[in-house]
Amino acid sequence: MTAQLLQTPQPQAAILIHNISWQQLEEIDHALSKFGRFRLAYLDGTLELMPVSNDHEDFKKTIAILLEAYMRAIGIRFYGRGAPTMGTQEQDARKEPDESYNIDTRKAYPDLVIEVVFTSGGVDKLEIYRRLGVREVWFWEDSVLAIYELEGEQYTKVA
Repeated sequence: MTAQLLQTPQPQAAILIHNISWQQLEEIDHALSKFGRFRLAYLDGTLELMPVSNDHEDFKKTIAILLEAYMRAIGIRFYGRGAPTMGTQEQDARKEPDESYNIDTRKAYPDLVIEVVFTSGGVDKLEIYRRLGVREVWFWEDSVLAIYELEGEQYTKVA
């Protein structure tokens, strides 16, 4: 019986909740912090709760290790930031990236963010990162890496 409880499957899809105030977001975040199995994304009153699986964590760590080894090998100075909660009420946007980095110097927001996508929802992650001024966003989805670079006010997909 105990073994069955430990093997309860994770939800496979993101959960979207609309018309959430910033205060409600903070209350939900606080309540869920005890469980640690969800990542939150918030944009313009819509909250996305994304389940985090062991596979997700394995992929994000592997990508981070490879990227860090590459940056060390070619001499790029970087600061790993992990997955800090980023965003403010004024920006009406908030996100916890899977991994993030500052390049050359420490800054308020990272230069590079990595997102491993196993579940998809309805919150536009690129819009969140655009509001935060993140220069580069990498999405790993279905074994494909898509890189987006902020040019002016819009992201462009890099070939």
